[in-house]
Amino acid sequence: QVHLVESGGGLVQPGGSLRLSCAASGSSFNAYAMGWYRQAPGKQRELVASITASGRTNYADSVKGRFTISRDNAKNTVALQMNSLKPEDTAAYYCNAKYPGRLDSWGQGTQVTVSS
Repeated sequence: QVHLVESGGGLVQPGGSLRLSCAASGSSFNAYAMGWYRQAPGKQRELVASITASGRTNYADSVKGRFTISRDNAKNTVALQMNSLKPEDTAAYYCNAKYPGRLDSWGQGTQVTVSS
């Protein structure tokens, strides 16, 4: 497993941007599939975006065209650039790491609040 620490959350007005970052410690980061999930109060945790070890990306329909996930294997980081934020993007955002045959690793979460 890897240890994950998120940063970059905060309060932003509708239409604004935020960049979340997730730093991973541990070996073989470049072999992990990484993802960002979010959970709003009273709702289930949902996948926002993911990126495979080879760099293939996937996005929830609700964020396509607005969010971009990227990874830097040299720095053991994964980022989520969020543009054109909406109030419905308000949630706790969690970084996730997946590796076949191993338990998922999760960060502690970072809060994103979109409000005027």
